Amino acid sequence: MSLWGWILLACVISIATKYLGFLVPAKLLDNPRMLRVAGSLTIGLLAALTAVNTFASGQTLVLDARVAALVAAAVALWLRAPFLVVVAVGALAAGLARLLGAV
Repeated sequence: MSLWGWILLACVISIATKYLGFLVPAKLLDNPRMLRVAGSLTIGLLAALTAVNTFASGQTLVLDARVAALVAAAVALWLRAPFLVVVAVGALAAGLARLLGAV
């Protein structure tokens, strides 16, 4: 199968999965256990994505400016800063770490 065939197959599977979700009864989705599981999965997946994007470059483990940005943003979150401030603090920390690392 060509690359375009695989892309089209992935699109069909994605659309079918989405529409199968509409067939799930609302009673099942309103279950408190299901809400807890969905919330926990979301948090876990976001944490894993953050860790992979922070500490990995290809298949190697790296410690660079991204770690400084993550730590600074975590401190800003711990201090209950607004979201835009958290993003700005992380960006500033990454910039400073790259500046100091280049010197």
